[in-house]
Amino acid sequence: MNEMVKLPTGFGRLWTAQTISSLGDGVTHAALPLLALTLTRDPMALAVVTAAGTLPWLLFGVLGGALVDRWDRRRTMWVVDAARAVLLVIPAAAAALDVLSIPLLAAVAFLLGLGGLFFDTAATAYLPDLLGRHPALLERANARLRGAQTAASGFVGPPAGSALLALGRAVPLLADAVSFALSAVLVRSLPAVPRPVPQVRESLLRQARAGASYVFRDRLLLGLALRPAVGNVAFLAVETVLALFAHDRLGIDTYGFGLLLTAEAAGGLLGAGIASFLGRRLGTGTALTSTAAVEGLAILGLAAAPNPYLAGLALAVCGAGMGATMVLGPSLRQAIVPAHLMGRVASTSRMLAMCAAPLGAVLGGWLAATYDVRTPLYAAAGILLAMTAVTATMTSNRRVESALRDAATTPGPGHPEPDGPIHDSAPESPQPIGVSAG
Repeated sequence: MNEMVKLPTGFGRLWTAQTISSLGDGVTHAALPLLALTLTRDPMALAVVTAAGTLPWLLFGVLGGALVDRWDRRRTMWVVDAARAVLLVIPAAAAALDVLSIPLLAAVAFLLGLGGLFFDTAATAYLPDLLGRHPALLERANARLRGAQTAASGFVGPPAGSALLALGRAVPLLADAVSFALSAVLVRSLPAVPRPVPQVRESLLRQARAGASYVFRDRLLLGLALRPAVGNVAFLAVETVLALFAHDRLGIDTYGFGLLLTAEAAGGLLGAGIASFLGRRLGTGTALTSTAAVEGLAILGLAAAPNPYLAGLALAVCGAGMGATMVLGPSLRQAIVPAHLMGRVASTSRMLAMCAAPLGAVLGGWLAATYDVRTPLYAAAGILLAMTAVTATMTSNRRVESALRDAATTPGPGHPEPDGPIHDSAPESPQPIGVSAG
């Protein structure tokens, strides 16, 4: 039975490496803006540092995925983390010598983001090979990875970054460098997996286009990609005005706002923990549709919340929906995408989500300025519920079942596979997929 299948020993090392790295990311996520604030009060300069970290996904997302599909994934991960460890020594030294500058911080943020592109894409592609593309194991593994990442980068890392900064401007940067170095050592010790063999030798641009078109030609993969992309439009519209909404409408001070965000993170941990249960009981497709509806209704509840307690509850419920989605969606994608396309498919989906985020921020700001601070929240809820209706048939249980059956008949990662789309016709008498949590 699926329940008896155990995660391989190598996963424990991967989980530890990513948890340590996420902790360092949380430290830097808090420290970089605060470091920038010690150098300037110019909002545009501060925005440049923040935006620099997202630019690599916008500029090189699909190309990065094509490169990862050419390279050895384990080697890519440990080399990238070793390089990021060395990189962080530069701003740490500059801080110690009192020569730190905004351009240097922006350059570091950009290069860290570029490293994150390669590491995250390689890790996403490596995991299904490590686990034999077993759907139940993938859900268990992604739930553990997602939970650890949320706890390390959302709960522990940011306050640790602020505390370390009080000890000296170089301290949080050096702490993150150590986390990357430890992660590189652990990843280096992971077991090797067969390297995908490409069908033909093509140019990098042609391979990148093939990966992107693979997503857009397949309705199930397109539905899985639209969820975070459209979701980011809604969530960034909310995030842009959330602090103002909390202050003006709910009377929440700075400390209370931190607790509000913690409620969302706590919900995310819960959602990641129950994702496999939802997949078993409802089927993965129906579970994905349900979590999307929950997110939309939760944002609607947040907009109508009369006090901070109900607002916190609404954000926790929204976080739970997001947490479950971030386990179920990637696990399904890893189970059905051919190994030699995994990097490109993952990076294409991530790039769509990253490109959508600025649109949501602009939309939220414009609606708040034109109408009032609640309007972006109502608009976000409408967007999420509309997206739920649109993608429900694209990610249905029937499509999921069909795609998993087709994936089970494809060659292993050491053999070439066709570049055509996944067959998405539904069976005559479908049964909801019941992926065990193992």
